[in-house]
Parts: sequence; C-alpha cells; structure tokens
Amino acid sequence: MVTRSLAALLQPDLILEGTIEQLHPRLLQKYDLRGMVLDVDDTLLPTWDADLPPQILRWLLEIKCQMPIWLVSNNLNHRRIERIAQQVDLPFLMGAGKPSRRKLRQAVQAMNLPYHQIAMVGDRLFTDILAGNRLGMFTILVQPVLVKRVDGKSWVRNVEFWLARQLGTPLEIAPSSEG
Repeated sequence: MVTRSLAALLQPDLILEGTIEQLHPRLLQKYDLRGMVLDVDDTLLPTWDADLPPQILRWLLEIKCQMPIWLVSNNLNHRRIERIAQQVDLPFLMGAGKPSRRKLRQAVQAMNLPYHQIAMVGDRLFTDILAGNRLGMFTILVQPVLVKRVDGKSWVRNVEFWLARQLGTPLEIAPSSEG
C-alpha cells in the first residue's frame, strides 16, 4: 500500500469557491461521480438549525434523483440529524468521529460503488477531506453555508488552512464554472 503524506491527504480533489449549491450535476458527471457522502453541519445548514434552507433542499432533491446520497455527520444529536435527513428521505449516520473512516465505510458499502466514484463533500479539511482521502474517495471542499467572523468554527477553519499550507498542501481553488 502506498503511504500518502499528510499534505496530500489534506488536499481536496476539488475546492469550490462557493457553498454546496455550486456543485452542479454537470460537475459531478465531469468527474464520473456516482454517489455522494455529505457532511451536515455548516455544509448543508448552520449547526444550530434543523430545517434545511429552501435552496439547499431544492439542490438535494435534484441531486438525489441522479445518485445515492448519504449524510454522515460528526454531530451526536440523533434527533436533529434524523430530522434533517427525513426532509429529503436520505439515509444518515451520526457520531462519525471524522477523520475516522468507520462510518464513511458503512455509507460507501451501502451504495455498493467504488470509493473513487463517491464524493465526500464537506467544509472542513481535517475532518471531511482527511477522512475521504484516507479511503480514496473523491473529496470536495465547499465553503460553509454561513460563517460569522466571530464564530469559533471560522477561526478553526482558518487555522486548518494555515496548518495545511504549512505542511505543503497547495489548496488551489477550482474555477467556478459548471464543468
């Protein structure tokens, strides 16, 4: 087995300038992606919300018609994650402990697709991207749906980017075109 450096494990296959809504079906087809694992908190909706914003709900319903989607969250609030998943009738796993691969493996095995044809989509390098890359998934980093300048998470995200660059991860942003 080839060992990848931490810098390589932190490099997403695709970095979008915008939020998850920018992940258009044509872009997914361009990379031959046939399934998707989505982070929940700050990727689909703010951590404190349980109702999907209308534009994210529309996006999920459109993509769900084209490929299987699983929600895999580090969040431990079962009722909240279940409520989010039920809004679009998606399977979910919570308490994932990403960058642990265990629950991601469960979702991938349920889709019965090769790892490289499944996108791991999230807003964090050291959880979502690291976990997906450790499994050989196609990793996509998106901007959080809502970040306040004083939000502790935005500070953590900035530190993650700084640390990744110190480790030699280029973190180049893809053009915002649809494909």
